[in-house]
This record gives sequence, C-alpha cells and structure tokens, in this order.
Amino acid sequence: MNDHATVPARPLPEPDDAIAVVGLSCRLPQAPDPAAFWRLLAEGRSAVTATPPDRWPDAGADNPGLRHGGFLDDVDRFDPAFFGISPREAAGMDPQQRLMLELAWEALEDAMIVPASLAGGPVGVFVGAIGDDYAALLQRSGPDAVDQHSLTGTRRGIIANRISYTLGLRGPSLTVDAAQASALVAVHLAAESIRSGESTLALAGGVNLNVATASAVETERFGALSPDGRCYTFDSRANGYVRGEGGGFVVLKRLATALADGDEIYCLVRGTAVNNDGATAGLTVPSVDAQREVMLRAHERTGLTPGAVQYVELHGSGTRVGDPVEAASVGAALGTARAGSPLLVGSAKTNVGHLEGAAGIVGLLKAALSVKHRLLPASLNFAEPNPDIDTAALNLEVNTTLRPWPRADEPLVAGVNSFGMGGTNCHVVVSEPPTATDRAAPAVPAAPPVVPWVVSGRGGAALRAQAAALLAGVEEQPDLDPVDVGWSLLTTRSAFADRAVVLASDREGLLRGLAKVAGGEGGPGVVTGRVAAARGKTVFVFPGHGTQYPRMGLDLYTTNPTFAHHLHACDTALQPH
Repeated sequence: MNDHATVPARPLPEPDDAIAVVGLSCRLPQAPDPAAFWRLLAEGRSAVTATPPDRWPDAGADNPGLRHGGFLDDVDRFDPAFFGISPREAAGMDPQQRLMLELAWEALEDAMIVPASLAGGPVGVFVGAIGDDYAALLQRSGPDAVDQHSLTGTRRGIIANRISYTLGLRGPSLTVDAAQASALVAVHLAAESIRSGESTLALAGGVNLNVATASAVETERFGALSPDGRCYTFDSRANGYVRGEGGGFVVLKRLATALADGDEIYCLVRGTAVNNDGATAGLTVPSVDAQREVMLRAHERTGLTPGAVQYVELHGSGTRVGDPVEAASVGAALGTARAGSPLLVGSAKTNVGHLEGAAGIVGLLKAALSVKHRLLPASLNFAEPNPDIDTAALNLEVNTTLRPWPRADEPLVAGVNSFGMGGTNCHVVVSEPPTATDRAAPAVPAAPPVVPWVVSGRGGAALRAQAAALLAGVEEQPDLDPVDVGWSLLTTRSAFADRAVVLASDREGLLRGLAKVAGGEGGPGVVTGRVAAARGKTVFVFPGHGTQYPRMGLDLYTTNPTFAHHLHACDTALQPH
C-alpha cells in the first residue's frame, strides 16, 4: 500500500500551536497493531463476527443485537512481570488497565521513545473510558472476591494513573468520561495541555472492553444495537450499531519539538473543540446546530477554511436519529463550504464496530493512517443513502472504495467527529505534516564494516519473540537501511537484561542471524547473554592487549567517526594525569 498521490505543490501554513502525532498503537478486532489495522481498512474487511460462546453466555436469546460484535482475542492474557506487577495484583486489575499499559508502551516505542527516558518529566496521560464491566463482575461475585487490590484494580480513574505510576510520568493523568465522545475529548485535553505548556509530551487514547453480560443487555434494551450486527452508516438500512472493543493511543508533541527531534510524523492535529447540545427534545437527542458549531470552532484554530477539508471520519454509528443529524451538521459546516468535488465521508465503525468510549481514538487512528498512506479506505455497508439524508444538497459522498485523496494538488486535511449520548460533541482537524523538503535532513552515520543489531527482552522467551517480530517487520520492508535499523535498535529501544547481538556486513547476514536468535540457536555472528546487575565500584582496567586481531583499533579509528571521537575524548581526559 504505497503512496498513490503526489505530494502537494503548495504546503500548508503551519500554525504556531500545531501538534504532531509521532506515535500510534492499537489493539482492535482482528488488528493487533496499526499496521494490521491499516491492512484491514485498505482491504475493506469487516472484523465483526458472531459473538464467541464465552461472551455474554447468559444474555438470553431475546437480544438479537448481541449476536454479533467486534472482539479481541485473549483479553484475559497479560504479562504482569514485565511491568513489575505481582500476579495477585494483576488478577485484581480491570483488563482495561492492563491493555492500556501495554498500548502506552507500544505507542512510545512506535514514536522511538525509550519509556524509561520519560521518568520524572511533564508527560500527560489522557484516556477515554466509560465502562466498568470488570467491577460489575467482581461485585456479582460477592464480598469474598474483594481483596486489597480491588479498589485500585476496578476504579476507572486508575486506568490513566496506572500508566503514569508505572512509567514515572508527572504530567496530568486522568480518565475522561464524556460517554461515546470520551476518547476524542481525551485527545482535545491532551492537545490543550501541550499548548499551555503543562505537558511537553502526551499519550491520548481510549479503551473499551465488553466483558459483562449486564452492560451488553443494558445497551440492547436501550435500543441502540442493530439486530443485523452491522453499522449501516448513512445507509437506508441504518438500524443501530454493533458493539466493538479494544483500545488505542496517539503520542503527541509540539510540531516544532517534533521537527527538532527528527521525528517521523503521521499527521498534525491543527484544531480541536468540544461543546454540548444543551437542551434538546431529549437527553440523548443530538443537535444539528451544536454539532455544526463545534466543527466550525475547531476550524477557527487551524488557519484553514472549512472548504479545505477533503474527508471527514464520521462518528457514523448507523442509528436512525444520529446519522441524519450528523449528516446535516457536517454538510452545513463543511460540505457546502467545499467548492467542486463533494466532501468524502466514512466511518471505521463499519469495519470494527462501535467502540463506545474508545470510538474517537479509532477514528483518529484511521485518519492518521490515511494521511500517512495518502489513501482513503472504503466505508463498508453502504448501498443506498438514508432517505433522511440529502447527500447532494449537503455536498457529501460516502467513500466506498480505496482511493487516493480527492485532489493531488490540495494538501490533505481531514476532520474527525465524535459525539456522546449525553450531548457532548468533539471535533478534531488533522492535516499532513511538512514534506521532507521542508525539513532538515537527518545526519546519516557512516556505514561501519560490520553492523550490529541489538535485541533484548525480559526473559529468554521474550527475547526470541522480539527477534521474530523484528525479523518479520524487516522482511516486509526491503528498503530499510541496515545501519539505520541498527542505530534505532540501539538508541530508541529499551535495553532489558536478556540480550542478543547479531553481527554481519550485509542485510542477508543480519536476517539469517536474527532468524537464529528467534529460533533460540547460536552460530557465527550471533552473541546472546544476560546482563548481570552491577555491583561494587567502577574501576578502569588497562589489560595491555584488548584487540582481537592486529590493527583492529586503527581500523575502527579510521572507519568509525564515533569511535574516533570518543578516543580523542579519552585522550583529552587522561592527559592531565
């Protein structure tokens, strides 16, 4: 899935407070990471399946909306030792806490940030979540199931706090509940925290796990779920949504900081806004005027006109009331402002279901990946427009194929929409980052005669799994520079006690060595071992030899600038003595 559209000739003006998305993570139905999520979207697949027999087993047959859903595998699986958590405490933790701990780590690694390097810094954590399924299950088990870990294990606020505690982050740490708008509101609050200087970096996302029968039946009895088990976004068959589960994070920092750090940037968050419907015909009845206002307010911060938007990732739940209201507000604010081609719209809910409190982060992840790949995936389950939506008058078009963005000469700009059942609306405007020609080229280290690839893990099994994951990732990207991979492994990954080093002079040799590590084998060019904890005082040792072959030091001195630099530094430091 390579870029199919040309880079725009006229770059966007960058606002001073633009926020860069520099890292992503997700665990979604049939999509355990962002790359898998993109494949799911690009291939136009649905991850909605029949409900597994061990989910909601006592829901009864009179709940057709619970027959399908988007589900994660192994939501009960967790490696507590990796995070320094005892097995007993882990058993008392809401799986939402455990999942978001993992996703926070993965998002930071995707941003090429060593998590330990953030300890003590003003890094914020903002998580959208509305469900307490695990707490409900615990309460159903009675007082004997409660222990000293239950209070912290089942409180929603601890989802964010657990991440801050584990990683030592001292920025704001809060779990946001704004109903189905929660995750996108969390992104808004994170961006505001960075703009105000309160945070220098922020993790923003959302989580939703559907593990309790009572909450599933509650949603069904409310009348929100589709008996067909599909989200028919903007379609005439719209009759409710299908539930989904999972979570995701984005890593945010100021654009200026991201450029200075040489980060890879997925997209820019240019403007965000939040409001509420106020008094409407009913608590859960949305307002066209309020949704239109929040979109326009978000655009006021961007420096762009509403007509610049080419695509909107809809809330798009496929409900009889919600879809026509959202269509009318998007059309009034953005569609009719766009000259020429219609405004394209779609919803990831048609792929993975409605993640409720985490729905907004799914939409933002889809938008960020669409900008990165310069392609717009299809919105599924659309055949005939809802009769209450006049797409022509609103200048809207549901995108039903994988396609390039509408115009190659226009910068990529998208809106992400989310609203909650209690009237909270949130809108985020994203755009493509500065092009490569607008950014300073990073310094390229000189290629040494032998390249080291360093892999580590907590335990031998984790080491082998890391080697296998790295092998698979590198094999999928044949253009990767072996020196760049080695540099990144050494400087942007956490170094754990169990380690392996693969040494080779070419890509093929490195891949062969990596395969050996993944298989638990040794051989030429492969070194494995465990780093022992340092004890006692540091001493200098001058053994008098130290070279493995004649002139090794001279070869390093003449071919490796880093070695030569540090050799001169040592000489300077030792001369006074």
